[in-house]
Amino acid sequence: MALRETAEQIFPELAQKQRTFLLAGAAGLVLSAVGYTMNPEQFFSSYLLAYMLVLGLTLGALGFVMIHQLSGGAWGVVARQSLGAASRVMPVVTLLFIPIAIGMPHLYEWTHADVVNADPILRGKAAYLNTSFFLVRAAIYFIVWNGLVFLLNKWSKEQDETGNLELPLRMQRVSAGGLLLHVLCVSFAAFDWVMSRDPHWFSTIYGALVLVGQGLVAMAFQIIVLAWLARRKPMSEALTPVYLGDLAGLMFAMVVLWAYMSFSQYLIIWSGNLPEEIMWYLHREQPGWIPLAIVLVVFHFAAPFFLLLMRGIKRNPSLVTKVAMLVIVARVIDLFWLIAPETHHEGFVLSWMDLVLPAAMFALWVGLYFQQLRQRPLLPLNDPQFEEALGPAFAHADHGTAH
Repeated sequence: MALRETAEQIFPELAQKQRTFLLAGAAGLVLSAVGYTMNPEQFFSSYLLAYMLVLGLTLGALGFVMIHQLSGGAWGVVARQSLGAASRVMPVVTLLFIPIAIGMPHLYEWTHADVVNADPILRGKAAYLNTSFFLVRAAIYFIVWNGLVFLLNKWSKEQDETGNLELPLRMQRVSAGGLLLHVLCVSFAAFDWVMSRDPHWFSTIYGALVLVGQGLVAMAFQIIVLAWLARRKPMSEALTPVYLGDLAGLMFAMVVLWAYMSFSQYLIIWSGNLPEEIMWYLHREQPGWIPLAIVLVVFHFAAPFFLLLMRGIKRNPSLVTKVAMLVIVARVIDLFWLIAPETHHEGFVLSWMDLVLPAAMFALWVGLYFQQLRQRPLLPLNDPQFEEALGPAFAHADHGTAH
C-alpha cells in the first residue's frame, strides 16, 4: 500500500482525538472564566502559567524546525511534519495573548503610576517597563514568530508537493537569521512577561533558561506523539528505536542544560548576596515553596537524568513516553515556581485555577495540533534527506506516490 494512503488511515483517529481535546479544552476554559469573577488576580496569574506552557510547546517546536534546517540529521526528518504542525498553532497562540494584555494591571505592579512614582527603582526602569512599549515589543515578537512559521511551513508544503531542491536552501537561509531573531524574541519575551512580575529583580540568564524550557517541553511532547504514531504505519517503519533514542537524547541534553543554568543562576545570585537580586529567592523560601523546589530537583532533573542514561528506556516507546510525560508535568511545576510566588508573597498557595487553566489550555492546544497534523503527510517523502535518513529501500518503496 502506498505510504501516503497508509498514513491517511490514521487521520480518522486523529480527528477523533482532535474533537476530544478541543471539547475538553473549551469546557475547561469556560469553567476557568468563572474564576475570573471570583478572583481576577489569581485568574490572570494562572492564565499566564497556562499561556507560557502552550507558548513553549509552539515556540520550542519552531526552534527545532530551524535547528534541523541548519544541522540536518535523521531525527529531524522523522519529526519534521509533527514539529511543523506544532508550530502552525502559533496564530491561535498569538490571539491567546490578548487576555494577558487586558490583565496587565493584575499581573504587573509597574503598570500602576502611583507605585512607580513612589519607587525610585521602578522610575529608573519606566522607559522600558511601561504599558505602551510592552505592547509594542509583544507585537514585534509575534510578527517575527508568525513570519517564521509562515515562511518555513509554506516552503515545507511546497517541497512536499513538488520536491523543488531550491526550497531547502531557502529554509536554511531563513533559519540562520531566524534562529537568532527567535532566541532574542524568546529571551526578551521572558523578561517582559514573566521576569518583570518582580520588576526589582533581574537575571541575565533568565531568557536562556526559559528558552531551554520551551525546547524541553516541546521535545517531550513530540516524543509522546511520535511514540504513539510509531505503533501505526507508516511511522512504524520510519521511527525505529534508534531515531526515538536520538529524540530522547535531545531531551536528555536539555534536562542537563536546564539544571546547569538553574543552578548557575542560584549560585551566582546567592553568593553575590545583593538585596535587589536575592529577594527573588527569598520569596521562594516562604512556607511551602522549598518542598516545591525539592520536587523540581528530583522530577525535573534527577529522575529524567538517570532514566535517560539507560539506552533501553530511550529506545522503548512505552517507557520513554512515561519519562516524557514526567518532564511535561515537571515543566508545568517549574512555570508555577517562576510565576506564582509573585501572586502569593505570604507563602505557598495552590489555586484550583492553577490546575484547571493549564490543563484546559493544553487540551485546546493539543486539539489544534492534531488538526494541523492531519493537513499534511506524516512523512516528508520529498525531503532530500529522506532517502539518506530512512534507508533506500524504505524511501523507494512509494516515493513516486508522494505527489
